[in-house]
Amino acid sequence: MITLSLIGIGTGNPDHLTAQAAKALNLADLILLPRKGDDKSDLADIRRLILSQALSAPVPVAEYDVPKRADQTDYLGAVNDWHDAIARVWRDAIAAHLPQGGSVALMVWGDPSLYDSTLRIAARLPDISVKVIPGITSLQVLTAAHAIPLNTLAAPVTITTGRQLRDHGWPEGAVTLAVMLDKGGAFTSIDPQGVTIWWGAYVGMPEETLIHGPLSQVSDEILATRARLRAEHGWIMDIYLLRRGIDV
Repeated sequence: MITLSLIGIGTGNPDHLTAQAAKALNLADLILLPRKGDDKSDLADIRRLILSQALSAPVPVAEYDVPKRADQTDYLGAVNDWHDAIARVWRDAIAAHLPQGGSVALMVWGDPSLYDSTLRIAARLPDISVKVIPGITSLQVLTAAHAIPLNTLAAPVTITTGRQLRDHGWPEGAVTLAVMLDKGGAFTSIDPQGVTIWWGAYVGMPEETLIHGPLSQVSDEILATRARLRAEHGWIMDIYLLRRGIDV
């Protein structure tokens, strides 16, 4: 029997690792560590740093190369094919390193349940028991960094993606939008009048960069900053909050 623990590790800051997450890492018989190419090598380095601080004794680590997603018009089809490929890589790595079974840990950015597909990939491995260790999310770190509440008084929050915002615009009746997984600039597709944005890149990390203000005034600054940071680091993780009205 294989048990796979999906462990939320926050946004890359080792201080965000919970005691529960550290315990799960130490109890694992094997830790899977993804590599996403040389241009994103520091993402693997961050995971290694977290392990160096969290582990009280050595735990075997199996590194694997993450398959690349095909660039095709059928987005959902491409994603499902990609998830199938990742599941096969996990299965092969586990079989090679734990042929007799055991406990496997996989570190997941933020929380495994919030706009992350790790659980969907794990579901493709029916002979594996899955556990989830919750983690601090980039959304929590964003609101903390800007020192703002997530919602306005007695009002809901809509969590969406850059793709949804770009394709469908501002959701009807929404006051506050938390936008994740934006490849860049989806906020330019909406009317900026009366909208405030709180944007953050690499939130919680030493490279953290924050911009806040009326969308009509800071949109270009965010786009330029994002492009510069991506060029400097070879990758970028960013998230933002949009709110109609200025009262937080």
